[in-house]
Amino acid sequence: MKKIKVAILDDYQNVTHHFANWETLSHKIELKVFNEYIGDDPNLSERLINYDVLCLMRERTPLPEKLINKLPNLKLVITSGMWNASVDAEALKKRNIIFCGTDTKIHSTAELAWALIMNSWRGLQTEIQNMKDGNWQTSIGRGLKGNTLGIFGLGKQGLQVAGYAKAFGMKVIAWSHNLKKEDCKRVGVEYVSSTDLFKISDILTIHTRLSDRTIGYVDKDNLKLMKKNSVIVNTSRGPIIKEKDLIDALNNDVISFAALDVYDQEPLPRNHILRKTKNLILTPHIGYVSEEAYEKFFNGYLKAIESFINKNPINKIS
Repeated sequence: MKKIKVAILDDYQNVTHHFANWETLSHKIELKVFNEYIGDDPNLSERLINYDVLCLMRERTPLPEKLINKLPNLKLVITSGMWNASVDAEALKKRNIIFCGTDTKIHSTAELAWALIMNSWRGLQTEIQNMKDGNWQTSIGRGLKGNTLGIFGLGKQGLQVAGYAKAFGMKVIAWSHNLKKEDCKRVGVEYVSSTDLFKISDILTIHTRLSDRTIGYVDKDNLKLMKKNSVIVNTSRGPIIKEKDLIDALNNDVISFAALDVYDQEPLPRNHILRKTKNLILTPHIGYVSEEAYEKFFNGYLKAIESFINKNPINKIS
């Protein structure tokens, strides 16, 4: 029996074999793990042309129609999680390529959002650096209790963050394009308009999906509505915020601080201007990067491949 060629893309931490026992399929598949980012390789199709199966880690390497049509052997695509905006699902369907997902854990992104909220609002990064530099107490932090947390997108992660905020004695407000007043009432969150979300929030945290309606939604006009001492945190998708508008807002003290885990371009280039922008915390898209999530992802790849070989695909997206 000819072995199926499988490629796992963007395993930055080289943990494919740590989180799943690939030996169980070693007699049926030929496995290649790409640890470096190859999404911007102009010869990407040539590097992937021989593979029957591609395993994608979130949206690190996109799979648009143009690339799909240059991969004649491709039969199965598996994404970590059950949603991936960077994959052209319709193009896969046209080619009769099966598109599957994996189980996931969502708590880690909400937890990171809260860590960034606390760090930003309290000024921890400054004081941590002070201690490393031999200094002592140069800033004055702020308490969360009594302040207002605005949530852009009250889905599963937004609801988790709302729960954290209530535990800290914060007022919680929310808005998104699909959110209804009764949805907010049911979970004890105040529904507000888009304008009031920006005007009222002391801290604004983004948990909506990237879509035609949300791309670039947080722009200079909405940022100008925010309080001068406010903070914005984004652990969803980079393009929801207009990058240049945020940089201008931070450099001109339109808002006081921001924390980002997601970017227009990932991995973020070494010399990117965001790395030099003041009053800004950056983390390298680690919201979903946790041991619990990775265990689900890599074992999910394994199960999906095994089910495909047995002609009974699981977790089909399209």
